[in-house]
Amino acid sequence: MVKNDPKKMKSFQDRINEVTRGGWIRAGVWGTLYVAFVIWVAWGDWASLGWLALLPLVIDMFTTKYINYSWWRKYKDKNAFLYTLFSWIDAIVFALVAVYFINLYIFQNYQIPSSSLEKSLRVGDFLYVSKMAYGARVPQTPLSMPLVQHTMPEWLGGGKSYLDNPHWEYKRLAGWTSPKKGDIVVFNFPAGDTVCTKMQNPDYYTLKYYYGEGLLKSRKDVFGEIVTRPVDRRENYVKRCVGEPGDSLRIIDNVVYTKFTMHNSQCTMGDAEWEREPEREGLQLNYFVQTDGHIFTGKYLEKIGISIADRVQIDPQTWHFPLTEAMKEELEKNPHVLSIAVEPETQGGAVYPLGHNEWTRDNYGPIYIPRKGDKILITEENYWVYKRIADAYEFKPMAIGEEYEFAMDYYWMQGDNRHNSADSRYWGFVPEDHIVGRPVFIWLSLDKDKHSIRWNRIGRGAKR
Repeated sequence: MVKNDPKKMKSFQDRINEVTRGGWIRAGVWGTLYVAFVIWVAWGDWASLGWLALLPLVIDMFTTKYINYSWWRKYKDKNAFLYTLFSWIDAIVFALVAVYFINLYIFQNYQIPSSSLEKSLRVGDFLYVSKMAYGARVPQTPLSMPLVQHTMPEWLGGGKSYLDNPHWEYKRLAGWTSPKKGDIVVFNFPAGDTVCTKMQNPDYYTLKYYYGEGLLKSRKDVFGEIVTRPVDRRENYVKRCVGEPGDSLRIIDNVVYTKFTMHNSQCTMGDAEWEREPEREGLQLNYFVQTDGHIFTGKYLEKIGISIADRVQIDPQTWHFPLTEAMKEELEKNPHVLSIAVEPETQGGAVYPLGHNEWTRDNYGPIYIPRKGDKILITEENYWVYKRIADAYEFKPMAIGEEYEFAMDYYWMQGDNRHNSADSRYWGFVPEDHIVGRPVFIWLSLDKDKHSIRWNRIGRGAKR
């Protein structure tokens, strides 16, 4: 004779009566959070409010429990191995799902791997990056492995960490601001749509410019496979925004100047005054330091702030350092220093758009940064400046002699370590759909030179 399970025989009213006050409180809190999240995600796309149909399932988890999410607990007294196994699976799945949604919509941690923002952000800084500040992006490749950007670790077999399908269109949720001049911004690398897997720096387009596409494809032993990546699976870069949509920008002797320009089919360059970029304490340039043959000690260079990786001695009398203005002034006081000269602009290489201008990294532009809705007459002079926007970001035709209307806002990003930064001067505009988030503060900083923690940087703000 089979006995009836008392739990299965309970009426709805019995289940309601058994819900504790704590259960109702938890159901109310999580239900409210779920409704708020759905409204946030659905804002402007009200068809997505259909996800509210799942609200009863959220309430059920904490109250009536018609769906038995903890079915595996029945093995507790029957099979210790299965109980332990399912306990670990349950914890891991919950953690991965939680991390997935937190990283997508709320915040994510990033580490500074290169010196492009020295001395504002240091190599070894770990950043808390807010996704909500500029508005989180709905994932374009939603089926992916949490905590992995684009490639699985070798111990998991390598290969892509995401599925190409489904692929959702770009959508950004409501934020409370947009990138402003002076903000440090995390974004997906615009030139990272095509990648040589064995040589990712410099980027594919720079390699193609110098070596030719044929060589890249034929020398897989050197350059590797050539792969493409969707926007949200490209490398994450962090730079400073120095130009906003609607700005005109130019660089004169390493100084950035901008002015807001109403630029559409009725009006082009405005008559506003050029404004110089504010002086920044951490901004660096490369210099050649000529001495009387004196050898700088490691302790002296450490005191000035020159890291081991930046200490380059070219010959017995010549050194090469990246220096802030304060570091340069300190070196000028040294009696063994004969002269300090800024690195020539010719050492910077070709700049964007590659092969179609005579600009340099130190003297660049003027260039206009498009706003969404701008209509610009395409001429022989500006065709190559905006061609990549049409081809790679907006996928629309562009022709000389015709007006082109921009579908997105664009930004200009540069590193504070101006002579050691691959930035917009080399690969152009950053589209709004590439913006990831805004660094808020440094939660850990590791000094690789001393193999220690920089305690004085922990908790420091990283917004500007």
